[in-house]
Amino acid sequence: MSSRRLLAARHFPRPAIRPSPSPRRAFSMSDPINRNPHPDFKKVEASRPPWNEASAFRFTRTVDPDWAFGDGANRLHRQPAGSTRREHVAIDPYADGRPDAFNYKLLISAVVPRPIAFLSTRGADGRGANLAPFSYFNVVCHDPPLFVVGFSCAAEGAAVKDSLRNLVETREAVVNVIGEPFVEAANATSIDAPYGASEWAVSGLTPVHDCQTVKCARVAEAVFSVEVRLDSVKEYQSRARPGTTSGTVVVLEGTRFWVRQDALNEDQNLVDPAILRPISRLGGITYGRTTEAIELQRPKFKQDLGGQEGLDKLQDAKR
Repeated sequence: MSSRRLLAARHFPRPAIRPSPSPRRAFSMSDPINRNPHPDFKKVEASRPPWNEASAFRFTRTVDPDWAFGDGANRLHRQPAGSTRREHVAIDPYADGRPDAFNYKLLISAVVPRPIAFLSTRGADGRGANLAPFSYFNVVCHDPPLFVVGFSCAAEGAAVKDSLRNLVETREAVVNVIGEPFVEAANATSIDAPYGASEWAVSGLTPVHDCQTVKCARVAEAVFSVEVRLDSVKEYQSRARPGTTSGTVVVLEGTRFWVRQDALNEDQNLVDPAILRPISRLGGITYGRTTEAIELQRPKFKQDLGGQEGLDKLQDAKR
């Protein structure tokens, strides 16, 4: 069943922008996504250093603690003497012959790190309890608590993702944040199992049926989880394959937060990253850890810059 039939949401017109003509060039069409780039992954993995247990979350100084207004990029941007000039390349996402999967690979490798929504959903009939990770995800508002999740269709005619199907049917879910202690189990739920097959069993994770505003289960191993209700659904038509739905964006409203007690401060407004140990998504099959952080104060226009007079001095110095 196509997502156009499944989702009770109208199609929106294409924007006025049209793909620009680009020179024809040859692109490799064999497995353009190539989700598993290593012929023998276990061999490659065995050649790498073991997991660093000692790598605990810590704060460091910023690159340039003495940075001042108008200084521009810090020393990491400076080009080494004798190096080749670093040029930028403009890429037309609709270049003639460019597979749309190339845009997917490019974007997920450049827009990083991305938080991951570990989504727990259920079917309207009580079957089809689903658990799956989605890295087209973020929080976009706190009052009300709003989250967005993007669902993309890998190919024309592809079946609607089970999580999206369940969301539309029941209008509820639980968003769990993936942590280091169960990253392998979470990744296992991305398996291409048929609808109705339990990713809970595949992962070995523990469903907890104690949610207060939804009937979906939360992940017991997750330090932070959010009960959510479906706010809105919007479909997008493909530019590469006109007339087909290539993506769906859902907005979810948080109705209840669940935080492991040892990770929460006394005021119940901060989660300790050293305990959360969040896993992020990078390009391809790569995941990231958050082990180091820096803090930077937000400057004040009058107090720190000197108001309009200070801004004028900076602008005059640039002339």
